[in-house]
Amino acid sequence: MTARHQPAAGDRTADGLVRASEADIDVLSQVIADAFLDLPPCHWLIADRTARREIFPRYFRMYVVHAVSDGLVYTTPDRTAAALWIPGTGPAEPPEDYDEELADVTGQWVERFVIFDGELDAHHLDGVTHHHLAILAVRPDWQGRGIGTALLDAHHTVLDQERTAAYLEASDERTRSIYLRHGYADHGSPIQLPDGPPMYPMTREPRGGGG
Repeated sequence: MTARHQPAAGDRTADGLVRASEADIDVLSQVIADAFLDLPPCHWLIADRTARREIFPRYFRMYVVHAVSDGLVYTTPDRTAAALWIPGTGPAEPPEDYDEELADVTGQWVERFVIFDGELDAHHLDGVTHHHLAILAVRPDWQGRGIGTALLDAHHTVLDQERTAAYLEASDERTRSIYLRHGYADHGSPIQLPDGPPMYPMTREPRGGGG
């Protein structure tokens, strides 16, 4: 991504969105935790809903910290949603001390999180320059208002200008169908969590001409 398309942290984009900064980490971690609380893969990670509610803000905080540091995090002016993009050519290298922090945050469920990471890495687009949409989340009481679509469209415009692919893992058939409508296609076979729900790796090729 060239500098002309990359606003500084805290700045608004041409679409009225905001590039998140370190000051946004905690609130966006909670937005993601609330939005993902009842997704099938999250239920597989931690079956107990009360435990999910307690653990997920700290767990997703690791993602947000990593993306703010090494990628791009876009949000809305009122911080009701987040899109975390990580540039790369394959699975991202985990942050330093990730294993220790993951174990500390997830406790007795850490083995499932390790399996989860391994399955996602094994299916990840490899050898192709792309931006990985690690997370797209909208606060539950703001869903259905086109916020997620606005976040997607804004960065897709940049990726099209830069002739760069996108990659993501859809959490279920419903979200897979949404991403299909946004130009994504299935990337290989589904990710099958052991005795759990499938997830769907997907890619999007850039559209139009560069420039």
